Amino acid sequence: MSIKKRLSQEESRSLAVDAARALLIEQGPQAVTLKAVAGRIGRTHTNLLHHFGSALGLQKALARHLASMICATIGEAVVASRSGIVPIRRVVDLTFDAFEHDGGGALASWMVLSGNEDALDPIIESIQSMIEDLDASGAGAMRDATLAVTLLAMGDAQMGGPLAKSLGLPRSTAREVAESLLLDAAKAAGLIATSSKV
Repeated sequence: MSIKKRLSQEESRSLAVDAARALLIEQGPQAVTLKAVAGRIGRTHTNLLHHFGSALGLQKALARHLASMICATIGEAVVASRSGIVPIRRVVDLTFDAFEHDGGGALASWMVLSGNEDALDPIIESIQSMIEDLDASGAGAMRDATLAVTLLAMGDAQMGGPLAKSLGLPRSTAREVAESLLLDAAKAAGLIATSSKV
């Protein structure tokens, strides 16, 4: 894609982050380089350096973007679930899909393996913010379950398929465990009736 018109700094950054996310999902974390992103949006390597300062700057911006998307999706689903609009299993599926299919898990492992753990700060901050928002709604008992489900989703994105296969378990086992955790926590918090199958 070739972009000819002059873009604002914010538009250029947004376009680059969208391209980085597409590369991450299509080809994996190793494909997210300044050169590859610049080529995809019709800009120069120097132009991206101007906007992000370094490859790590681009990676942090991508992490922040993914974190915002992941937490917004999960947060909306949790609120809808409490209203009886969305079943708890849908919350679990959205969480797992965000890490498995939307690039969150790949980005997290890449940052850890490359020694850039601080690039995960935006994801951690967004998850913390989401939990605080849930707490503000009276869901303090959900903090442990939220942590466990998030960790399960991240781990499942990394090696859930091979591990489930080696243990002779269905691929969906981790999601079922996460659903059970959230359901029990929601009942303990009084967010749903004990007899509810939601």
